[in-house]
Amino acid sequence: MRWGCFCLTIIAAMLLAAGFLSPSHAGEEEAAVRETIVNAYVKGIHIDWDIPAIKKVFHQSFTMFIKNGGEVRTLSKDEWIKSIEKKKKDNPDGPDYEVTYDMPMVDVTGDAAVAKVLIYRDDKLIYSDYMSLYKFEDGWKIVGKIYYSHKD
Repeated sequence: MRWGCFCLTIIAAMLLAAGFLSPSHAGEEEAAVRETIVNAYVKGIHIDWDIPAIKKVFHQSFTMFIKNGGEVRTLSKDEWIKSIEKKKKDNPDGPDYEVTYDMPMVDVTGDAAVAKVLIYRDDKLIYSDYMSLYKFEDGWKIVGKIYYSHKD
């Protein structure tokens, strides 16, 4: 074995022992991203209309991009929260439909992540969402969203 390969092997072993190259760390981050999306987006936006959960996890700079024909408009976190508050006021008992979801893809690289989330109402697929997140000192925050509506 050449000296350079030996040194790299020793360094890699030391980093693994110290936890810097731990494969479980990537799994922990993916799990944290999934939990963030489920609590703030799936439950907060679609099921419970939980304004504090939304405010906690959606970054203040959050932007949703909405494609309409050849145009794209944006919706801010505050604008979206206002629409959820109106829903909650108009329907204090919550939605009159069952919401379920699937999250077939989460990809984490360092402090950035993306996820695909499928939202179903009464077992019918209504949205394919693509969420973007960054990790901050206080955890993962949803910073952006594009989507495809299957309702049309």
